[in-house]
Amino acid sequence: MEIEIKPATYEEKSILRNLMELAQYDYSEYDGYDVDEHGLYGYKYMDHYWTDSDRYPFLVRVSGKLAGFALVRVYDRRSDNSNIYSIGEYCILKKYRRQGIGQKLAAHIFTMFKGSWTIQTCDNNISAQSFWKSVTAPYPNSGFQPHNEREHMVELNFEVT
Repeated sequence: MEIEIKPATYEEKSILRNLMELAQYDYSEYDGYDVDEHGLYGYKYMDHYWTDSDRYPFLVRVSGKLAGFALVRVYDRRSDNSNIYSIGEYCILKKYRRQGIGQKLAAHIFTMFKGSWTIQTCDNNISAQSFWKSVTAPYPNSGFQPHNEREHMVELNFEVT
């Protein structure tokens, strides 16, 4: 199984937008969002990943087939001007889950963006919390805590050195 992780180009934006719809369908079980009148969830930050220098889109392929994506962003900056990174969105298509692909994607991203991280998810998404706990186990972290500003969200903070 050959896993390829590459930044998504502008020409691949529509591919990522389509995959995002599938991901949001999966997420709706936890966040309760509905589709709009056109049958779409929409993602208002999609274009920002090609216009904002603090956002980074990635596509994952397995043996040449699309298997998922990750959207990484600078979440905040510390007083020393160092970045705090976050996963804006993250999805491995169901067919490819539980094969280590998500772990390889996370490791790839953490290698690229060393420093402080925060991962946020719905408090009722236990499978996402389990995934992120296992992926971040090598890094010092305090486990998921309630999000300070968003109800029904939890966050995990850790350092990648």
